[in-house]
Amino acid sequence: MAARNETTVQVFARAPVAGTVKTRLIPVLGNHGAAALHRSLIEHSLAVARESGLGQVELWCTPDTGDLFFESCKERFGVTLHRQCGGDLGAKMLDALGDGLERSRNVFLLGSDCPSLTAADLRAGARALRDGRDAVFCPAEDGGYMLVGVSHAMPALFEAMTWGTDTVMDETRQRLHNLGWRWHELPQRWDVDRPEDYQRLVREGLMAPVPSIKP
Repeated sequence: MAARNETTVQVFARAPVAGTVKTRLIPVLGNHGAAALHRSLIEHSLAVARESGLGQVELWCTPDTGDLFFESCKERFGVTLHRQCGGDLGAKMLDALGDGLERSRNVFLLGSDCPSLTAADLRAGARALRDGRDAVFCPAEDGGYMLVGVSHAMPALFEAMTWGTDTVMDETRQRLHNLGWRWHELPQRWDVDRPEDYQRLVREGLMAPVPSIKP
């Protein structure tokens, strides 16, 4: 049996089809502007994952891997493409993490809308797993989390969760406590979903402004 890699970094992303992504920003940027921002955020996440130097980077795509943008990412960032499974977010995460753990000792999974997350955050998470923590999380300001790192996957962390609410991280902490896991939390970060998040993104200079592109 081939030796497993030390770490795999997975990025979740939805195909940047205008009108279906960053919908809360469409009134500000238009369908195509919001899609352009979505593409930039995916590229940023892939760049951070590569910059961390932790290991192979995988792009987990929905609804499938066939979008030309994903093919471009494969070429430009040297990532492998994988299709997210069906089901809710918890099912998708559990499937991807389990797949990664077949090849790596540790797996990190992050979203594609978190420009405040840094390569240094990923490296700090990797140190925590090497030091014996069972899991690493990066809490989000909206009550969820934008990164999870594990050395073993447990369905109890992801099943029957009410995703998209401000109680996800609190509920996750309770589940971790019930499992008896030792975990590490990175500094709280923020993601880009609402117009005020986009304004903050531009104000803090994390990304160049996206022109409003309306049909």
